[in-house]
Amino acid sequence: MDLSNDDVAEILALLDSLPYDELDVETPRFRLTLRRAPGGGWTEESQVRAEPVVAEAASRARAAGASAAAADATAAASGAAAGPAGGDAAGEDGRDGLVAVTAPLPGTFYRAPRPGADPYVREGDAVSPDTVVAIVETMKLMNSVHAGTAGRVARICADNGEFTPLGTTLLLIEPDT
Repeated sequence: MDLSNDDVAEILALLDSLPYDELDVETPRFRLTLRRAPGGGWTEESQVRAEPVVAEAASRARAAGASAAAADATAAASGAAAGPAGGDAAGEDGRDGLVAVTAPLPGTFYRAPRPGADPYVREGDAVSPDTVVAIVETMKLMNSVHAGTAGRVARICADNGEFTPLGTTLLLIEPDT
């Protein structure tokens, strides 16, 4: 099930009209908790459980002489999502085996919780599957982006403050062996 921005706005408007102070939604893809803030509005906690993009399968397909379209189809068939250009950033620069952390929603990518604060992660930092590596702001809600795998941050691919469409590769992780 896909929700549009209009669907989310309609849900929030409905919540505003109800006497409830908290909503907790959990699916195989995400967990979302909304709480009514003391001054009005809502606070939000979310955790996306999207499958990380594994670049290795698409790179192997291209190395075997497959076209880029076939490589993308291979990645899609394995449950992975293609990056913003329909390819895989890790394979294009020759770095096989990296795991791409992608934008769970379209929105503005931020490396830190607020302007001037230290970033959640830097290149070379060790991460666990639950490590918050960034946030994506969508419709004035801050959505935490988790690493999804244990390893080290190999490269940060998105610029701070950049709009990132759904599925955009935000960073690459070299998984622990």
